[in-house]
Amino acid sequence: MRRNLLLLALLPALLAPGAALAQDATAWLNVRDFGASGSDFETVATTTANATQITVKDVGDFKVGQGVMLSRCCPRTLNGTLWGPGSTYASYKGKPPLKDVLDIRGLDEKATGWSVYVVDIEPVSPPSFRWSDDMGRTWKPKVPITFDWQPLQGGLEVRFKQFEWEKGYTATFNATDRLETFIEKIEGNVLTLKDAPTKAVTDAVLRHRDQPALQAGIDEGLKSKKNVFVPPGHYRLSSGLRINNPSGFVLAGQDGENTVLDISEGHGLCVQMRGGTECTVRDFKMIGNMGFENRDQCGHFPTWGSRGIWGQDLKTSFATGVIGTERVLVQNVHAYRMSLEAFWSGGPGRSGNNPPPPNYSKSIIYDRCWAIDCGRNAFNNNDYAEGTAILNCRIVDVGGCAWEGASRFVKFQNNYVRNAGTVAIGNSSDHSENMEILGTAQHVISGNVFESVVPYGGCAIRSACGAVEVCITNNLFVNFGSSAVEVWGIGDAVHLGSAYTNVTGNIFDMTEVGPTSKPRHCVQVLGAENTIISDNQMYVRGACDPRVTALQILEPALNLVVHDNIIRNCGAGLQATTATSRVGEIIDPQTFKSAGGQVPLPRRKTARYEGWNLVWARAGKLQGPVVMGPFDRETDLFKLAAATPLKTGDLFEVFPPLANWNFHDNLITGCQSPVTLNIWGSPTTLFRHNVIERGGAAGVKQALLLAGRCDLIGNRLVGFDEKDSAAVTLQPDRLGRVPTNLIRQNIFDHCPVPIAESQKGLWQPQPTDGNVFLASGK
Repeated sequence: MRRNLLLLALLPALLAPGAALAQDATAWLNVRDFGASGSDFETVATTTANATQITVKDVGDFKVGQGVMLSRCCPRTLNGTLWGPGSTYASYKGKPPLKDVLDIRGLDEKATGWSVYVVDIEPVSPPSFRWSDDMGRTWKPKVPITFDWQPLQGGLEVRFKQFEWEKGYTATFNATDRLETFIEKIEGNVLTLKDAPTKAVTDAVLRHRDQPALQAGIDEGLKSKKNVFVPPGHYRLSSGLRINNPSGFVLAGQDGENTVLDISEGHGLCVQMRGGTECTVRDFKMIGNMGFENRDQCGHFPTWGSRGIWGQDLKTSFATGVIGTERVLVQNVHAYRMSLEAFWSGGPGRSGNNPPPPNYSKSIIYDRCWAIDCGRNAFNNNDYAEGTAILNCRIVDVGGCAWEGASRFVKFQNNYVRNAGTVAIGNSSDHSENMEILGTAQHVISGNVFESVVPYGGCAIRSACGAVEVCITNNLFVNFGSSAVEVWGIGDAVHLGSAYTNVTGNIFDMTEVGPTSKPRHCVQVLGAENTIISDNQMYVRGACDPRVTALQILEPALNLVVHDNIIRNCGAGLQATTATSRVGEIIDPQTFKSAGGQVPLPRRKTARYEGWNLVWARAGKLQGPVVMGPFDRETDLFKLAAATPLKTGDLFEVFPPLANWNFHDNLITGCQSPVTLNIWGSPTTLFRHNVIERGGAAGVKQALLLAGRCDLIGNRLVGFDEKDSAAVTLQPDRLGRVPTNLIRQNIFDHCPVPIAESQKGLWQPQPTDGNVFLASGK
């Protein structure tokens, strides 16, 4: 009883910010006291060119001192950027600003609000250009550059100055017709503005602009060590709010539905936190400027003049951003129509054994946040922050990644994801030695629900490009029409492969409920090392779907354990094949570089590839093997123990003397192609104590195809009694060699052809004692 009374006494302090404000007014500032209107009222205005007085139809709730935005009366261009050959993500460094090479004048009278223009110069001599007003969706026909004024459309013109255009460049700029200013006087229906419009119109639209008042409240709160409360209302932003160097600061709305920060007519971050020790942002609805239907425009589009541009950089809107704030809580913030990341971080982080920076993020928690109808990513860390947690969030209709980051100690838990892009773990292009000291992208992905399809990224969850120590556990995939989980050990000249991954306890319901089933897989392991796949259910409800593969594995994965999974009604149950790359530069008869492919460039301090085997193919003919020497990660050179007649362009594969694969205690039923082991294998490649049953599948050629070195011990194969069907089909490896496999203590139940041979003499050499044949014709 005493405990209950204590809780009742504390309850007011635990309520919403409004209630807390009533309890202690000295701890909170109210943005209304700084002139924030929270009003979505607008009115028509008549303007005179270069005159600060305007006449409005209705004064409404406008007040002296308030910020306003006045549309259709102040045409101007801004954010001019020159992109050059080989440049992506940023303007071409070292080149002049756009104004020094391209003049712009006039107004596109068809455009309203905030428009984006892309002028793309073809790398030819004499130079020509094309242009787009829809961010690369369509292009106007190319025309020669005349170095005089050339029309685009609706009065908008450009003039190229003398420059090295024949090398190929791309120019981008924004255009707006909006004036951002303040009200200085109100006399009847005549308002005097601080700044004058440049165009006379009778249909200008006057709206509130609350960003200056909100920023004033935040600045005072930071200065006076008080929190800031934002009452319910619609607050329009022309650019973002800044919380600089907070130390225990809270910016709180009344709730996550009726307290709206609207940057749909602006550019940038709704709320940015920079530096400091602790900050909380909670209880807001935030609206951006580009939604799911614009995902192609927000993404990467090819140009003549650069390696490609991302539309997200040309018309940006974020919900929140963090740059080096140590502890951050973003709670009950609902983001809609964000063109770039809805929730973003981009600050410093620890590196190798170097002293840590003075300010870096040690904890960023997103709790009960939404990213809905967004053009690009929902959550993203473009840094190596630590302790990011995405909890109890909802991510729906997102054109980019649901989460992307190489930050450390990440939790993505208890979220709902539908029709959104990949949870991309890693994605770091830094392959320096520092990255292997601390490790990167340690993640726990657990307790989430993934539904429907993946519109971007190819799968729901991918561990790649530097990710280590990753747990993907206890997630549900419901009616899933895309691939689910991928573990990529593939490393190349700029990426490290992933390693040390558990995929455990997940349920993959791959039933297609839409009109078309597409090829997809539950789990794919591409050359990764130290992977456990266990205790998962992978299935299709109803009839077998031939387009679904439950588990796909590529050599040269190392130290792989697959156990206690239930695989049902998938076209392919367990499919193992080999990875291939292409020979690049030949250094000498024993040394070469890879030109790219699926064979990993390994991490430092690993045993790869010394003592391994390499085979190569030219004109479709496989040759080898040759023993390999140590791999040099600093130069990315493959070494061979003996001179080998490799040529640039040859395909090559590698495989270890001991792979350490163990498939055991799995149940596979109802699949058209239950198990395919078309691998090199090794003496430590084991397939044991598994149950493979035909179930309702028809037209099954064999329960298990084995080509390569793998022991089959204690398995039970049941019901493969169709015409021209076998339980096990044996093939030599792809060099024509007949491996010596242990095939012992297996039970062949109702399998009239227990063993089939692609050529005579494959079964007899095998140690085959203890096998049992039940009603199988033997």
